[in-house]
Amino acid sequence: MAPIISIKGLQKTYDDGFTALHGVDLDIEEGEILALLGPNGAGKTTLISAVCGLVTPTGGTVTVGGHDIATSFRAAREMIGLVPQEVAIEPFEKVLNTVRFSRGLFGKKKDEAHLEKVLKSLSLWDKKDNRNTELSGGMKRRVLIAKALSHEPHVLFLDEPTAGVDVNLRKDMWALVRELRAQGVTIILTTHYIEEAEEMADRIGVIDKGRLLLVEEKDKLMKSLGRKELVLELAEAPDALPESLKGYDLELEGDRLTYTFDTTAGSTGVTRLMADLANAGLKFTDLSTRQSSLEDVFLSLVEENQDQKEAAQ
Repeated sequence: MAPIISIKGLQKTYDDGFTALHGVDLDIEEGEILALLGPNGAGKTTLISAVCGLVTPTGGTVTVGGHDIATSFRAAREMIGLVPQEVAIEPFEKVLNTVRFSRGLFGKKKDEAHLEKVLKSLSLWDKKDNRNTELSGGMKRRVLIAKALSHEPHVLFLDEPTAGVDVNLRKDMWALVRELRAQGVTIILTTHYIEEAEEMADRIGVIDKGRLLLVEEKDKLMKSLGRKELVLELAEAPDALPESLKGYDLELEGDRLTYTFDTTAGSTGVTRLMADLANAGLKFTDLSTRQSSLEDVFLSLVEENQDQKEAAQ
């Protein structure tokens, strides 16, 4: 089956010469949740804006459901719902009218039952007659999502959907995203919250300085790039590491010794380390392990990209 979104060689260079996207290639499968991670200015919003037709690319192609965004813009855009970062809604319009108007913009027939379903799923039905200015920041963000879902899109872009909202609202949105995915909606989200991607995404994309560094299944990514730490609580804090232990990736802080190792290596070195600790006369009272998180993986990829850029200069 062809991907629902296909991005090939996408580039965007602005008039001042700044290149926001460097030949991005990305296929997104129907019904998946893809999380795009990247620091501020990485190109996440530019990428989304280009796919949605808000930014004109300077190179490459994008198709949505087989429709080219350049030659069949209307057909491509009708398949997309977009929740932008900025909360920009008419302040004095009522919630229901706001969502109703958005559906009309896409030429969809009147369907009050669908709008009611959307508003109820977002806990907005009891606010339907409120003016937008009367809503909290979190509720306004829910209105943005309702607007994006009003015309029954096949693809939903969420650009920092939970920025600035409380933990409870964030979890409500996670539940909504899962429900939409179960209905067959393809979801692409950008987020600064690593746990958000770790919680929801099927695949993770890491973008930095306009380059897509990696796109991988979440579980496979964490397994292949993950590292593990063995933390030993020593019976006594040594003044320094014995020479016999200098060959290990060890960090000593007081009476805590941390050994970092690669989970995918043929040998972790843990057994040998234990023997060398005993030979060095170091005893421990407790031990624990910690698997590297998605945040660790993300930071290492961005740091590696920065090092490569500096080396090339």
